[in-house]
Amino acid sequence: MSIQAVVWDVDDTLFDYTTADRLGMRAHLTAEGLLDRYDSVEQALDQWREITHLQWARFSAGEATFQDQRRDRVRVFLDRDLTDAEADAWFQRYVTHYEAVWALFPDVLPVLDALSASHRHAVLSNSSLHVQDRKLRTLGVHDRFETILCAAELGISKPEAGAFLAACEFLGLPPDQVAYVGDHPEIDGRGAADAGLLSVWIDRGGLYATIDPPVGPHRIASLAELPSLLGSDTRFGAPSTFR
Repeated sequence: MSIQAVVWDVDDTLFDYTTADRLGMRAHLTAEGLLDRYDSVEQALDQWREITHLQWARFSAGEATFQDQRRDRVRVFLDRDLTDAEADAWFQRYVTHYEAVWALFPDVLPVLDALSASHRHAVLSNSSLHVQDRKLRTLGVHDRFETILCAAELGISKPEAGAFLAACEFLGLPPDQVAYVGDHPEIDGRGAADAGLLSVWIDRGGLYATIDPPVGPHRIASLAELPSLLGSDTRFGAPSTFR
């Protein structure tokens, strides 16, 4: 079966989340006068990322709502018993700094242009529609996608097969006619492969570059490699750098 549609992850796939989070949190901690609690900015950022990972795991397991995991990230990070309103206000001040440095990766628009006539496009994210809808609108690519599906509204998160199959169901296509592109080798890569989609792991040399790739996903270093992998009739693309 030929691939008819591409379903995309957002953060660190289309959108440079890691850089925006780092720069935004650095600016936020400076404005809040909190950097003197740490030996370095990187130590503070590492703690924030670790807390984010743990609280997100609670949300993925159904142990906390999307909003509650945000509030608890703030409470744990500050080690303070904040009210919901106080935690929300602190997080919103961070968001202001974070949004100021939002950007797409430079290979995103060229590949979306190259595949616009040959493939349908959708988004599947382990976030909320409120967050990702606004993000994609701000970045100017919202209208490139038929739908934006998110874990908070679906009630199921990647890497569960049901999340990927929900995207296929919306598109009205069987899994073997859908490709999924994401940055996490397990949550995106193995999850999509196990659900029966053509799984593409975009490895930009970031947090997961040193791990052994799971069996199943196709590993690429740039989205420029995607059209040739999909067999698209386009001159855009590059030979894979991974074998």
